[in-house]
Amino acid sequence: MSLFVHKYGGTSVGTVERIQAVADKVSAFRQQGHDLVVVVSAMSGETNRLIALAHDIQECPDPREMDVLVSTGEQVTIALLCMALKKRGWDARSYTGSQVRILTDNSHTKARIQDIDVANMRGDLDAGRVVVVAGFQGVDEQGNITTLGRGGSDTTGVALAAALKADECQIYTDVDGVYTTDPRVVSSARRLDRITFEEMLEMASLGSKVLQIRAVEFAGKYSVPLRVLSSFEEGPGTLITLDEEYPTMEQPVVSGIAFNRDEAKVTVMGVPDTPGVASRILAPIGEANIEVDVIVQNVAEDKTTDLTFTVHRTDIDRATAVLKQVTTEIGAREVVSDDKIAKVSIVGVGMRSHAGVASRMFNALANDNINIQMITTSEIKISVVIEERYLELAVRSLHSAFELDADPIESR
Repeated sequence: MSLFVHKYGGTSVGTVERIQAVADKVSAFRQQGHDLVVVVSAMSGETNRLIALAHDIQECPDPREMDVLVSTGEQVTIALLCMALKKRGWDARSYTGSQVRILTDNSHTKARIQDIDVANMRGDLDAGRVVVVAGFQGVDEQGNITTLGRGGSDTTGVALAAALKADECQIYTDVDGVYTTDPRVVSSARRLDRITFEEMLEMASLGSKVLQIRAVEFAGKYSVPLRVLSSFEEGPGTLITLDEEYPTMEQPVVSGIAFNRDEAKVTVMGVPDTPGVASRILAPIGEANIEVDVIVQNVAEDKTTDLTFTVHRTDIDRATAVLKQVTTEIGAREVVSDDKIAKVSIVGVGMRSHAGVASRMFNALANDNINIQMITTSEIKISVVIEERYLELAVRSLHSAFELDADPIESR
C-alpha cells in the first residue's frame, strides 16, 4: 500500500460531472489499496467570479477580506467531492486550510507555508478515510484565512506530500504531461517521460504554465516525487525527479523550449558610468515591488552607459514612471521602453556536459533572420530576448535545431 497525494485543478473539477469523474478516479486508486489525500482547486471560473464581485464593491479590495472571499471557492469543491465519494461507498472527510492548520505567514493574497499539522489527516488515513483538502489556502498565527496566490493549489499538494512523506504527488490537469514545448506552437512537440526538478524549475520560471514555480521549488527542496498527468485520459504522465536518478550520459542536451510573451524592456540611456549608478537605478524599481529579469549594460566611448532590463509587461508603465524621476537625479539622458518583445529559452541539464550549445542556438535563430536583443544564461539554460512577432518562428526553429521533434522521447 502506498500513500499518494492527488491534486485536481479547476478544469478537472469544473462541473458536477467532472467532480463525479474525479471521484471515480479516486475510487479506482482506493480499490487498489492506496491511501489518498486529495487537494482540489475551486471550480473553473469561480475564483475569477469572486474577484470580479470584490472589484464591484471596492476598487482595490482589502487583502484580508479578499482572502476570506476567494477561499470559499475551494470549500464548495471539497464538500461536493466528499459527497461523491460517500455515494461510491468510501468514507471521506473534507478540510479547509485552516482546519488542517496549514500555517502560513500573514502576507495576504500571497502567503507562504511555514508548517503543516498532519495529526488529523494521519488519523483519518489510519481509519481508512479519503482526506480531501482545499488547495490554495491556509491560516496565519492569528487565525486569519490566507491564500497562497494564483496556482497555489499545486503548492498545497506538494507541501502536504512532503509533510506526510507521501510516495508520490500527482498533479492532474488538462494536459497529459510536460512537453518539449507548447504543442499549440509546435505540433510535433513530445511529452517527456521524465524531467529533473532543476529543468522543471527553469521551465516554470521561463514561461511554462504546467506547474506553479513555488510547487516545483517545494518538491525539489523536500525531494517529493512529482508527476503531471491528465484528468481526462489515462497515461503515465511526466515524472519530475532528482538529477541523480538517471545518468548524465543518457540525458539530452536540451530537454525543452520555454517562452514568455509577457515581457517588456526598459532602457535608461546616457547613464554616467560611475560606481553605484546601477544600484541607484534598480533600487527604486525593487522598492516599487517590480521584479527585474534580464539585465544588460553597454558602455560607450563617451563614458556613459545604457542600462537595459526586462520586467513583466503589466509593470512597464510603473517602471517607466519610477525611472523618469531617477533619470533626472542621476543625470541620465532619457528612458525608453518596448513592450513588443518576448523571451525564448532552451533548458537542459545535459548542457553542463556539452560544448557549442549557445552557438547552435544562435545559428538557428540567425538562419531565420531573428535578431537577438539580450542574452542571459545559467548552467542549464540560455534565454534570449527577441521581437515578439518572431516568437513562434523562433520556438519552431530551436525545437527542430535541437532535434526535439525527431523521435519520441523514451524513458530515460
